Amino acid sequence: MSRSVPTAFFDVDETLMSAKTMLSFRTWWDTRSGGDTTWLQELLHSPSDRMEKNRAYYRRFAGVPHGLFLAAGHEWYEDHRRGPAPFVVAGLRALRRHRAADHRIVLVSGSHRACLDPIARDLGVDDVLCTELDVDEEGVLTGEIIRPMIGEAKATAVTAVLAESGTPPELCFAYGDHSSDLPLLSMVGTPMVVGEDPVLLSHARDRGWPVLPATAGPPQGSWSLLRTG
Repeated sequence: MSRSVPTAFFDVDETLMSAKTMLSFRTWWDTRSGGDTTWLQELLHSPSDRMEKNRAYYRRFAGVPHGLFLAAGHEWYEDHRRGPAPFVVAGLRALRRHRAADHRIVLVSGSHRACLDPIARDLGVDDVLCTELDVDEEGVLTGEIIRPMIGEAKATAVTAVLAESGTPPELCFAYGDHSSDLPLLSMVGTPMVVGEDPVLLSHARDRGWPVLPATAGPPQGSWSLLRTG
């Protein structure tokens, strides 16, 4: 059932979570399985554009049962959140404020559900808009992407959510740390820049957008506080 209430849209990597979740998860996966860990750095430093790098990343999961993939995400998150600085402190505080105000909270990320679903459950998030992966009839990942969630795709997905709920964009909030989040930030009434991306900082100066620090830290409370506010 749709709800016409103020909505807060959060990018995840380096906006809420201190890590780039896709990279952290894959490093965890390869390390646990004893697999090659050098390919990921080679991919990151390749001349390919961001979309092609994403596709190359996901093709490495071809043949993995989808259920195993999702279960591994929960294990990865449990390990990550026990670290000394798993969250972006300002982003997490903002999310808690929106929850306390009974706002709808939506994650909008180029990452995948194996990473994002446990984060969403832990932080009390209402919905997740993310890169969706192709699964064959036997429940196995094909390595291909059904829907990416980068750049303009974020704005398109958010537009659809707001149209369904009937929530005016001017009542909404968005948080992002990277220039690719600009389409998302530009479409809401209250955009919030996290960190020091030069493109976003330039827009923040020109348009008076608030800027939050990207300092990483612990949740600053018991884990139950993340779920109950």
